Amino acid sequence: MLYDIHGNLPALEAVLADARAAGAQRWLLGGDYSGFGAWPRECVELLRELPHATWIRGNWERWQASPRDAPDVELVQRSIRYACSALGDDLVRELAGLDQCVSLDGALFCHASPQSDMRGFLFEPADDEDELLAGVGVRRLVVGHTHIQFSRTADGQVELVNPGSVGLPFDGDRRAAYALVPDAGPVELRRVEYDVEAAAAAVRERLGAFAEPTALRIERAAFEV
Repeated sequence: MLYDIHGNLPALEAVLADARAAGAQRWLLGGDYSGFGAWPRECVELLRELPHATWIRGNWERWQASPRDAPDVELVQRSIRYACSALGDDLVRELAGLDQCVSLDGALFCHASPQSDMRGFLFEPADDEDELLAGVGVRRLVVGHTHIQFSRTADGQVELVNPGSVGLPFDGDRRAAYALVPDAGPVELRRVEYDVEAAAAAVRERLGAFAEPTALRIERAAFEV
């Protein structure tokens, strides 16, 4: 389960190598494939080579097709323009047309929550968690968006899993994050070393000075920089 790649090709390559070595045969791709990173198209093209892959849409796929829906912030808007230029109009439309949630093998997979591609779950339950879980009738709910890897029980019965972010973790651990679902046993949360400095340097080189906060977030594995 690969979420929140954000155009970070070295992180994606490291995760794919680790997952293949562990025997992964199917792939769940959880959205936010291109935005912020230095390799928007390269990441999408690599993902498109995966066999038996199921894709869902993140907020960035929606924003790339409709930038007016995104925050009016220079970092966000210029990152959208960079990603869209790399992807091209056809691919931008294709990614925006993906489903927000999919059900597979008794589990529900969403980008942030079943209710929204922006309102997500935190490491600890928040005041609106009951609302976000409304109508969820599955044993396992897999979400991303917050870039913080965790697994816990929600509402006393739902296994809530966040595989973390492949390309932009915000939990203080710079390693790329993802999760495996074995044939038997619990979900396995995994972390993989990759060349963090190269990814940050590429953001600075390709996107320019406006993207310095993104480069720092890669280096520090934190949202606040």
